[in-house]
Amino acid sequence: MTGGIAAYKSPDLVRKLTARGCEVQVVMTAAARRFVVPMTFQAVSGRRVRDDLWDEEAEAAMGHIELARWADRVLVAPATAHFIGALAGGLAGDLLTTVCIATSSPVWLAPAMNRQMWAHPAVQANCRLLEDRGVRLLGPGAGEQACGEHGLGRMLEPEQIADALLAAAPDRARTGPLAGLKVVVTAGPTREPIDPVRYITNRSSGRMGFALAAAAREAGADVVLVTGPVALATPPGVRRVDVETAEQMYARVHEEIEGTELFIACAAVADYRPERAAAEKIKRTEPEMHLELIRSPDTLASVAALPNPPFTVGFAAETHNVAQYAREKLVRKRVDMIAANRVGPDCGFDRDTNELTVYWNGGEMVLGEGAKAVLARRLMDVIAKRYLESRKSRAGAAP
Repeated sequence: MTGGIAAYKSPDLVRKLTARGCEVQVVMTAAARRFVVPMTFQAVSGRRVRDDLWDEEAEAAMGHIELARWADRVLVAPATAHFIGALAGGLAGDLLTTVCIATSSPVWLAPAMNRQMWAHPAVQANCRLLEDRGVRLLGPGAGEQACGEHGLGRMLEPEQIADALLAAAPDRARTGPLAGLKVVVTAGPTREPIDPVRYITNRSSGRMGFALAAAAREAGADVVLVTGPVALATPPGVRRVDVETAEQMYARVHEEIEGTELFIACAAVADYRPERAAAEKIKRTEPEMHLELIRSPDTLASVAALPNPPFTVGFAAETHNVAQYAREKLVRKRVDMIAANRVGPDCGFDRDTNELTVYWNGGEMVLGEGAKAVLARRLMDVIAKRYLESRKSRAGAAP
């Protein structure tokens, strides 16, 4: 743990992990000791706290390497902006950063800081860099902060962190509401070529789709992620299929759809594509250029129209009249659920946060605003519940 005010939650997190059968070794930074005394962690973990890289007794046996090898998971909660920056820079100035760099096990961070600090471009860049290297971020969440402000930056609650950490363990028995089910998720944008160097695309970063794939895996599913071109690390335990165009996404989804119980179409697929792509780069010779566009194949509608379709979830990203357009899409494409959000220059695409409302035939649920990883878990809970109810309903209707 590092030195943030959210450190008061960390003893409860240790207690929840030990209650679920985990062995927990606490490593504290010097700043963390100013918030919670080591004796508290010794009491809840049953182990002496480690907090000094220069501990002669421990380091006589290369203690920091021993710790790095011992851990099956390394979880930093809370993870401050300073620590995130140090880890992104590969610095090993204390015991905690040294363990994180020396370990070959998965590293998880639960960020906690003021909302303005979390939004700072340097912090966001460091987080993206760490995620690209395979570090997993849990949160942060949104809400009241110790400084009196309200926004994104709160450390997730201990129960949420423990659930996510244990659910993703590859050596753990597969449990969860979607245990053993095949789930196909689409994510990211598509690129529709104009010529060999130009294409039509959109602002989708793919983060929401990747977060949903991770949430489905945590819920016990066998997940296939069909993604357009994005710069994101594949979630642990997820099988990734890379595509570029809408036609490629359509084809690969239909190759994977056999045996699929849940299909979640989060990708921002181009609705139209150039009728013909030039074989060579188009030169700037004329004052105007006209492109003939034709409709791209509709992957979501085609899956929903299969003779025995999986439970199908679509997304509606709208600039206005969000509820109206989402409900129309639900009916028009004959899908089971639609998750809708507003997009524009100040929301939706290419951001770490989102705001969702879910619609289905005869119901809706507001999931609110939050980090995309948090919203993905909320949405997956709703999807799993609706899927299980639909399966029971079909079973009851069978002769």
